[in-house]
Amino acid sequence: MLEHFKKLSYAYNSYTGELDNGLVVERRLSQLKGCFANESAYDQALANEDSLLYKVTAIEPAHGEGDLHYGMGILYPGKIGNEYYLTKGHLHRTRQAAEIYIGLSGDGCMLLEDEQTGESRLEYLGKNKIVYVPGYTAHRTINIGTEPLTYFGVYPANAGHDYGAIAQRNFLKILVDENGQPTLKDRR
Repeated sequence: MLEHFKKLSYAYNSYTGELDNGLVVERRLSQLKGCFANESAYDQALANEDSLLYKVTAIEPAHGEGDLHYGMGILYPGKIGNEYYLTKGHLHRTRQAAEIYIGLSGDGCMLLEDEQTGESRLEYLGKNKIVYVPGYTAHRTINIGTEPLTYFGVYPANAGHDYGAIAQRNFLKILVDENGQPTLKDRR
């Protein structure tokens, strides 16, 4: 009777940040060239090891109007110079598309930047916290803790990802460790 339904439920592991049967994308340090402000610290870290910084597992169950996609991510702890490990960050191809992130473990932040005004702000993302990312907002996840940061994200199926816009102009702010405290600074 239910054989005409395709699989719509998936198991997840909040410790590893993985969903079963999802599309897994891994990002290594070499794939984040230009994301970190301190290029010499980046080059030195890359010369030592091409570390795995994060991975995301995506599930795209349907592609119609009103459908949702979702994914789980794990961002490992670490720093390049005094700048915390981060994701590439992106805008949505469908700019008005919003997204929700739900923190599962670890300590992190979402760097949000309004595409139209350039206004930036940080929102805490950790266990039992939810961050709403409005449309027209570039967003980047940053691990400020000593443990892996795992999170779950939900977005419209038609949102798409635009990494190119961020690669061209980057974010206007960076998050650095200043005397043991996460501090938001202007990118120079």
